[in-house]
Amino acid sequence: MVDKPAPDATRRSEKSRRAIYAAALALVAEVGYPKTTVEGIAARAGVGKQTIYRWWSSKADVLLEAFLDLGEQAAQAAGAEPGQPYGIPDTGDLAADLRAVLRATVDELLDPRFEAPSRALAAEGLVNEELGRRFVARLLEPQLQLYVDRLRAAQAAGQVRPGIDPRIALELFVSPLAQRWLQHTGPISYEYTDTLVDYALYGLAPR
Repeated sequence: MVDKPAPDATRRSEKSRRAIYAAALALVAEVGYPKTTVEGIAARAGVGKQTIYRWWSSKADVLLEAFLDLGEQAAQAAGAEPGQPYGIPDTGDLAADLRAVLRATVDELLDPRFEAPSRALAAEGLVNEELGRRFVARLLEPQLQLYVDRLRAAQAAGQVRPGIDPRIALELFVSPLAQRWLQHTGPISYEYTDTLVDYALYGLAPR
């Protein structure tokens, strides 16, 4: 009699985790955050509710982790090493680097996999203070810090005035893009973000 290998609990857990991520992102896109429930996620993923509560304390935790994982997968697909922190490239040309990362942001914002859940989380975060804080701390601030780091490198290279506050400066191109996307005040495109970089770096006065 040949002994059968024992089931791999690690693989089974990872499969369940992936199913839960997919279910959470799909549900919040379909019905919105308020109507998404742990019970609904569990049913969609084909797991027991207790499985979700074993790993997460709330649906907010599930959704945020699922969205973070989605971003990591996209980064790896773009060539990033697993587990390695992403940074805005520093080619020595600040304008080109900012244009490149904002174009990538446009691609992500227009990707249905990202757009629906990120809109749902952003909208709910405006009325749900706890979720809003988590959304900012875990998703937005790490991304904004990448711009801070790149602008500080540009300051060190003499490409940006020493007295400029990078945290305020980044809002000149990041905030208009976010507002246009969230409020549908206009289309977002490469041309639009390239123009934001041009206006932010070179101003509006005649040259």
